[in-house]
Amino acid sequence: MKTISDINFAGKKALIRVDFNVPLDENFNVTDATRIEAAKPTIDKILNDGGSVILMSHLGRPKGKEDQFSLKHIVAKASEVLGKPVQFVNDCIGNDVATAANNLKAGEILLLENLRFYKEETAGDEGFAEQLSKLGDIYVNDAFGTAHRAHASTTIVAKFFPENKVFGALLAKEIESLNKVLNNSEKPVTAVLGGSKVSSKITVIENILDKVDHLIIGGGMTFTFIKALGGKIGNSICEDDKQELALEILAKAKAKNVQVHLPVDVIAADGFKNDANTTVVNTNEISDGWQGLDAGPKSLESLKQVILDSKTILWNGPLGVFEMETFAKGTITLGEFIAESTKNGAFSLVGGGDSVAAVKQFGLEPKMSYVSTGGGAMLEMLEGKTLPGIAAILN
Repeated sequence: MKTISDINFAGKKALIRVDFNVPLDENFNVTDATRIEAAKPTIDKILNDGGSVILMSHLGRPKGKEDQFSLKHIVAKASEVLGKPVQFVNDCIGNDVATAANNLKAGEILLLENLRFYKEETAGDEGFAEQLSKLGDIYVNDAFGTAHRAHASTTIVAKFFPENKVFGALLAKEIESLNKVLNNSEKPVTAVLGGSKVSSKITVIENILDKVDHLIIGGGMTFTFIKALGGKIGNSICEDDKQELALEILAKAKAKNVQVHLPVDVIAADGFKNDANTTVVNTNEISDGWQGLDAGPKSLESLKQVILDSKTILWNGPLGVFEMETFAKGTITLGEFIAESTKNGAFSLVGGGDSVAAVKQFGLEPKMSYVSTGGGAMLEMLEGKTLPGIAAILN
């Protein structure tokens, strides 16, 4: 795997695909700069070598050129995070862009306008990719969040750099961390899969059953399994058409000696709101009019030792509706168990939008071995797929 560490960028222009798709408030201020911070090590290495940097990214899902999605809004924040003035050009192809790139001196940073202002970007258009390729000497992909898309700037552009394409520090770390869990893990390996639907995690479960010793199932998808096993789930969320599949998963896990842990009790509520009435009940004895919204105390107690005995932990998806304080305890407690296990030497990888949001919200992020930056991309890797953005650099 060729990374930026293998190249000296002195006198070179690096064309870097970053993921600066950051959240903005109504005044266009960046509210979370994590993705910009994540790209800093790659940018620093190139500038310290004596190279210059041309950054390309998308922002949101614009329909044509829309000012609200202009990357000009993030220039001030990017300059602050990177500790250097970021120059901006209000297009990503054309004469003005070529001139700005040509005039770039060693140690300077140029940010291009939103790639998705052109439909050719998402269409993976070769002509558009070729125009982008002419801006730099070396192509660096450091955008894990878009590595699962065969877009012009993430995949197609790499064709024009047959010898000069590498992984950025962030993307390399993402691949390494997922490989550590999927292929080089120290046992016992535990996967925690939460979230509302079995259907969105089916392929992940099927792909990881050969690699894990324990599978902890939490969140809304619990109830599809519980109902399939004959339990009463009241008004809890359930995919009725996936019950048979849930039983198949349990049978496959048993055949592979994987221990599946389903919550034994839940915090049930009489409404989907923070101030609803709540009660602790067995997961398979929820009355009509009530729904399970978080893991219960017995469930958490039973998971504690499993997590503490694990040497490798993958966490994808919360145990409850953590956005509401009343139903956040399960997710927080699980996070604390994983933090303790990590402190004792386990390798913990957290990924997927909701789990990442939870570890950030509850201050657990620094206590995990690695927190992934890409939700969809990570899921596809866990499903065993080769991501086009990664394949383009390896080929």
